[in-house]
Amino acid sequence: MSGLLFFSEECDIPSFFNEERVKQWLQAVADDYSFQLGTISFIFCNDDYILDVNRKYLNHDYYTDVITFDYSERKILSGDVFISLDTVQSNALEFNTTYEDELHRVLVHSVLHLIGFKDKSDADAKEMRQNENHCLELLKTI
Repeated sequence: MSGLLFFSEECDIPSFFNEERVKQWLQAVADDYSFQLGTISFIFCNDDYILDVNRKYLNHDYYTDVITFDYSERKILSGDVFISLDTVQSNALEFNTTYEDELHRVLVHSVLHLIGFKDKSDADAKEMRQNENHCLELLKTI
């Protein structure tokens, strides 16, 4: 399969999380965009942990749902992805979606960043959202 690795720091991985299904899905996403999966480490954590990562490595002093460090080379996707499950849960409530759906969106959002999609401008954010939605449709086939 691929080098998709899942870790937890200072939190529990949700019971609904199906590692094998997510691996198959993200492989399908990579294939759909003509990329290969290298090693991607997903580190699930809490708000305090991701705030520390944000301060230490990015000099940002705020909470966030996901931080993606991109080590990709050419068409091989690799990186470290930190995901605050606290923020994912609160965003699910704010955006009126399920915790599971929001977690899947954040997972694929990070992979789309590794592929090269940006989200800083309004136009880029719109394109990112369209690609997230496309990839979430792929998940339904897994």
